[in-house]
Amino acid sequence: MAGLRPLLLPARLQDPPQKVMWADQHFSHVPGGKAVAEVVDGVIYLAAAVRNAGQGVAVLHAWYCFAGWRTGADNHPTPEEDFRRLTRDIYVAPGDIGFCQGAIRDADDPDRPAVLAAVEGHEQLTLDVMYGDHEGGQRSIARFVLAPIQDGYLFSLARQWNLDQPNPR
Repeated sequence: MAGLRPLLLPARLQDPPQKVMWADQHFSHVPGGKAVAEVVDGVIYLAAAVRNAGQGVAVLHAWYCFAGWRTGADNHPTPEEDFRRLTRDIYVAPGDIGFCQGAIRDADDPDRPAVLAAVEGHEQLTLDVMYGDHEGGQRSIARFVLAPIQDGYLFSLARQWNLDQPNPR
């Protein structure tokens, strides 16, 4: 199975932009290697261009966003029960590019104030993405950093954790 494992990474800067649509019909274009964090009509939208560098189909299941920077040195990923399920599964074929996305719509969401302040202040964000293979196994969490740059956010990987087997380090 290790030979068919997906491996989610940021898309490369030279990769084409991804058109992202949310369930409420909001759209964004995300350039390769970058991310979008925006507030429209009170909804916080997050999206980033990703690449599956592994040999198996990557199925994105859930996400969690932190205001500020959480490094890869933090050996404790977000607890599974805190993740926000995606409205739909997102599939990224082996060797191909795609996107990850999320939105915070609830005004009473406990994470909303900190994430909103970071987005409105164009500050750094950390995004944990839970994904696995197309059979529901080999689940992993990838921790990404959204680093503010002049025209959006640079999207980079900080750490990967395995959920269903020991970590490689």
